Amino acid sequence: MPAITQFELRLASRMSRLGTETAFEVLNRARALEKQGREIVHLEIGEPDFDTPSNVIEAAVDALHKGWTHYGPAAGLPELRQTIADYVSRTRSVPVSSDEVVVVPGGKPIIFFTILALVDEGDEVIYPNPGFPIYESMVNYVGGRAIPIPLREERDFSVDTKELASLITDRTRLIILNSPHNPTGGMLTRKDIFEIAEAIGDRNIMVLSDEIYSRLVFEGEDFSIMSVPGFKERTILLDGFSKTYAMTGWRMGYGVMRPDLAVQVARLATNSTSCTASFTQVAGIEALRGDQSSVDTMNAEFRHRRDVFVAGLNKIRGFSCRLPKGAFYTFPNITGTGWPSKKLADALLEQSGVACLSGTAFGEYGEGYLRFSVANSLENLNKALAKIDRWTRENL
Repeated sequence: MPAITQFELRLASRMSRLGTETAFEVLNRARALEKQGREIVHLEIGEPDFDTPSNVIEAAVDALHKGWTHYGPAAGLPELRQTIADYVSRTRSVPVSSDEVVVVPGGKPIIFFTILALVDEGDEVIYPNPGFPIYESMVNYVGGRAIPIPLREERDFSVDTKELASLITDRTRLIILNSPHNPTGGMLTRKDIFEIAEAIGDRNIMVLSDEIYSRLVFEGEDFSIMSVPGFKERTILLDGFSKTYAMTGWRMGYGVMRPDLAVQVARLATNSTSCTASFTQVAGIEALRGDQSSVDTMNAEFRHRRDVFVAGLNKIRGFSCRLPKGAFYTFPNITGTGWPSKKLADALLEQSGVACLSGTAFGEYGEGYLRFSVANSLENLNKALAKIDRWTRENL
């Protein structure tokens, strides 16, 4: 029983502006149903179902035995920062130095620290909607104005650059891009990126480019706005190890940004997380420098699962799904069911044992959609398809 207290909890008003990530709430509900003896197919959480590559694990174990268990620099170990700088230089075709890299516990701190460092109360931040919910949550938390740029199915969930241009004002401080995109699996093409850069022009507006899924590409190519001439100093690149190397629980991400901003982001790390665990950073060096065959294997498997699951969704009454180009999500249109997204997601969990997310968990423009993660076995994906099909036949 909770303790009874006579003292009211007086939260700061800013806490009322803080959102959440629904995936973890649905995961908790699904686990509660499992404790009741229910069989649940987990397609709600954005986490690879593969193990971390063995060479990365071995590097971490070796680091532990060698004493990498103490505090490190707030911005990250110098050798990892240099390794990341070399990797980004090679993959984004721009020169990057280690003093432009900040290593943090996961990708979210780069989102939070960037917004804390750049956005004053009343400043505007343009962000994709539907999109990762933490973007909007953090902007609201600091008192900024979150300005959604709708991602529409008829554009294959890409940014309408003319609409983006119309949203830019004198108060715009930051534009957030995400490609490959969560939750839709859409991607920005090289043409899209150059048009976005043209819309921004020579304005002093920073771009947070969330490229956490950059190695999980099925169609086309990943292209960063950091690679556009004149945009490196206005870009904060967010990437990490969680998705590419199945290291979600290791909590390690990084930002690449101009050195003067990197110093400020490192100050925020000093005041909050202190530093990222040293032995995980040693493992990160091995992840980037070592054998990459596990990444290719995982990518090929996710592509196969995507193909199977999308084909199955398109056979279900009321469902229509485009083929995502990257990440490991599908984002079917469910307007043909006549059900709102949240109600349908709840029904599939409670009545069919399939855990997924409502499109509205990613913003108002997610209404009419569900998000399924294909980071599960083909056996379970086919089981989920059968359960959903059975539910629609019985209820629509």
